[in-house]
Amino acid sequence: MSNTSQASLAAQEADMSQGLSTKKWLAGVDMPVFLISGGVLALFVALALYDIEIVSSWVGIGFSTSTKYFGAYWQVLLLLTFIIGLFLAVTRTGSVVLGGIKVPEISTFKWISIIMCTLLAGGGVFWAAAEPMAHFTSPPPLFAGNAGAETGTTQAAYNALAQSFMHWGFLAWAILGSLTGIVFMYLHYEKGLPLKPRTLLYPVFGDKVMTGPLGAIVDASCVLAVVAGTVGPIGFLGLQVSFGLEKLFGIPNVYGTQVAILLGLIGIYTLSAVSGVTKGIQVLSRLNVILAVALMAFILVFGPTAFIIDSYLHSFGIYLDQFVPMATFRASPGWLDWWTVFFWGWFLGYGPLMAMFVARISRGRTIREMVLLISVVAPIITCFWFTIVGGSGLAFELANPGVISEPFTGFNLPAALLAITEQLPMGFFISVLFLILTTIFVATTGDSMTYAVSMVMTGTDHPQAPVRVFWGIMMGVIAALLISIGSGGISALQSFIVITAVPVSLVLLPSLWTAPQIARKMADEQGL
Repeated sequence: MSNTSQASLAAQEADMSQGLSTKKWLAGVDMPVFLISGGVLALFVALALYDIEIVSSWVGIGFSTSTKYFGAYWQVLLLLTFIIGLFLAVTRTGSVVLGGIKVPEISTFKWISIIMCTLLAGGGVFWAAAEPMAHFTSPPPLFAGNAGAETGTTQAAYNALAQSFMHWGFLAWAILGSLTGIVFMYLHYEKGLPLKPRTLLYPVFGDKVMTGPLGAIVDASCVLAVVAGTVGPIGFLGLQVSFGLEKLFGIPNVYGTQVAILLGLIGIYTLSAVSGVTKGIQVLSRLNVILAVALMAFILVFGPTAFIIDSYLHSFGIYLDQFVPMATFRASPGWLDWWTVFFWGWFLGYGPLMAMFVARISRGRTIREMVLLISVVAPIITCFWFTIVGGSGLAFELANPGVISEPFTGFNLPAALLAITEQLPMGFFISVLFLILTTIFVATTGDSMTYAVSMVMTGTDHPQAPVRVFWGIMMGVIAALLISIGSGGISALQSFIVITAVPVSLVLLPSLWTAPQIARKMADEQGL
């Protein structure tokens, strides 16, 4: 980092410690980006509160159009991102040290914890329970005609897990910071460009994108996508935990309970985001990992151990064997739109801001360390997590048909999770721990995305505290407003995520060739 940049950061930190007036912190905010992203969000919420049916109809049309014309492109984009990232990791460019420093800022355990918790997020708990069951009761088209794969068989369970691995495995993780992380770390820490999504397009458009209206539109689109993608899990958490509290403790599942849960969540992740990457975000992530590992160990020992191990090995084998056919599957557009393409749109929307966050916490790491953790190690761990939770549900369902699938009827995600945990020893206690784990998972996503959005607004990796507080509260308030009109508000937002992924996916495209160019240039500079 240049002396000018260091002086600038030091001045910002001094200002923060003395307290900032509203005028002072607003001076550092990119107002066009703030007004565009905030204005679209405000309009979406206002229209949803006015007439959710019209909004749902419009969103549905936009969703169908996006998946029809961009679904295949997204599949190719994710596949190429993964392959190119692996190539950079295993060749000479893998030894390139990123971030302008030689020693990592954050210890390896804390670094892995933050990345695992932030990128897996709360979806990794409820979806881990529900998605394998969904594919088990209604086999994916690719596997539907296979011999022995009829609903209710062990083979159907293996196929269901393999399909879940595709949606939460190598490709999903790779798009969240492997190639784009390289671009950000070079252009920000080596060249002094701001930590904003528009920086990804600098190698293509040069200064034009950094100062013109195109840059503001790019940044606003990426903020909009990630806020929509984060508000959805926050809102669903309120609905899901409220469902769980009623089932476990008899606390009424009403709007007041949901808002109380959201207020607690907002407080946790906002305080964490304000305290920064080296404090609150690290503490939450570490707590999350410890609790998740403890629950994994408990289920592995006291749950259907043999089935978990067998299904992980067998399903992962199917995943690897059918990797390309699943990644490029186009034969059933209806199924594809609501599964693979939906997930790809969701993860793409997170792409630029997740990459910014990865760049912020990965200084001093090599390309090999960063790519292999994000694109290989984390997906393998995620697949094992899905087998622990979802595989247990499949084992219980095979042994006693209906015990998990009946509560899950109607795609009831929290009911599927609680139905699984209730089958375990100390089921009540384990159910409570899973609700706590999910809350912390969503909080870690909330704090990291609050931090990332604030970085976009200010262009620095040390955004002012008031900016972080504003966005932290804003995401919680939007979630509270949307769930006030029922789950339809959050569902509309979830579909809206896929629409916002269209412009974001175009922002991510150039990293397919700019990341290799940068990696080779840095390898030459570092004498590798």
